[in-house]
Amino acid sequence: MEVILLQKVANLGNIGDRVKVKSGFGRNFLLPQGKATLATTENVARFEARRAELERTAQQELAEARQRSAALDGFKLHLTAKAGSEGKLFGSVGTADIAEAASAAGHNLSRSEVRLPNGPLRVLGEHSVHLHLHADVDLELPVLIVADEAG
Repeated sequence: MEVILLQKVANLGNIGDRVKVKSGFGRNFLLPQGKATLATTENVARFEARRAELERTAQQELAEARQRSAALDGFKLHLTAKAGSEGKLFGSVGTADIAEAASAAGHNLSRSEVRLPNGPLRVLGEHSVHLHLHADVDLELPVLIVADEAG
């Protein structure tokens, strides 16, 4: 299946690129999310008419992501969790917990922007969490998990 990308997609291409993708990826992900359109002659003409608008929108999104990244520079997220005597958490800290705590601290993050390559955090201490704010903007967020002393 050949599609035209309407926005930058990681590991695939930039706006306006004509790429061949597997039909399931195109049908189930790219087309429904508005990231691409089928590469028919009508759609190519329609895309060329909207190219400037799409590129302007992409530049605004990139500028916003860079601004959010700059605001997060130097920020360290502190979380409290119930833990056993040897430092293991009762449960775990996942993407939703990190996004919620960062939003409460004044940095608007969504769960989908938090990446935990080694799975949920299950021990006390300092961890490094990947944030994916845009296809071109990735950063590391230090997260410190301390024991909840209220128990």
